[in-house]
Amino acid sequence: MMELDRNIGINNGSGHGILNGIQAVIFDLDGTLVDSMWVWEAVDREYFKLHGLEVPPGLQQQISGMSFSETADYIKTQFRISDTVEEMKQIWNELAEKEYETEVPLKPGAYEFLIKLKEMGIKTGVATSNSKHLVELTLQARGIRSHMDSVHTACEVAHGKPEPDIYLLVAADLGVAPEACLVFEDIVEGIQAGKRAGMRTCAVADAASREIWAEKQQEADYAIQDYRELLTGRNE
Repeated sequence: MMELDRNIGINNGSGHGILNGIQAVIFDLDGTLVDSMWVWEAVDREYFKLHGLEVPPGLQQQISGMSFSETADYIKTQFRISDTVEEMKQIWNELAEKEYETEVPLKPGAYEFLIKLKEMGIKTGVATSNSKHLVELTLQARGIRSHMDSVHTACEVAHGKPEPDIYLLVAADLGVAPEACLVFEDIVEGIQAGKRAGMRTCAVADAASREIWAEKQQEADYAIQDYRELLTGRNE
C-alpha cells in the first residue's frame, strides 16, 4: 500500500502531521489539482482577438481569485465587450472544453493522494473559481469525480476568493467544521480565502505562479512542489 510520508511529518503518528485533526481536504482546481493555467492564456488571446483586442499585460493577476462570473463582468466592463456576461461564459467554455477534456493532466501524485485520503476516511471536495461545466468535465475525464464528496464553484456564492465564501460552502456541504479542513491552493488569493474560512492551508507550486512562490509559502501553513511529497513507497 502507498504510505503517507513520515519523514516530512505528513503522517499523524507524531501528532504534528499535515493531516492531524483533519476530517476533510478541499482542493482548488486550476493550478492546484490539475495543470491547466496554460489553457487560459490561449483562451484569452482567442477571445480578445474576436473583439479586435489584444490581451493586456497582467490580466491574469488582475482577475486572480475572481469567480467565472466575476471575471466575465470585470472584462466586460473594463474592455467594453458587447457580449453579455452569459454569452462570454458560454464562449469561454466552448474555447476551453476540448483542452480540459483531453489535454489537462492531474498534478503529479494527485490521484494517489486522493486514493490515500479515501482509505483514511477523510472527505474530499473541490472549491473552484472555474465554471461548473469545466470542473465537472475535467473531474470526469481524469477519472476522479467519484473521489470527490463535494464540488462547488465560486459562482454559487456571493464573493470569489480571497473571500472565504466558497470554502465555507464546501465545508458545510461536507458537514465538516472549518477548523477540521485542509485547503490546497496555488494562488495567494485562494490561500487567503482558506485562512479566512478558518482552515489550514497548503500552497501548491505551479508554473503560472512561480514568481510568487515565496509569497505563497509565507501565506500558507504548508507548501509542496507536488503531491508526491506527501507519499512514499509503492503499491504492493
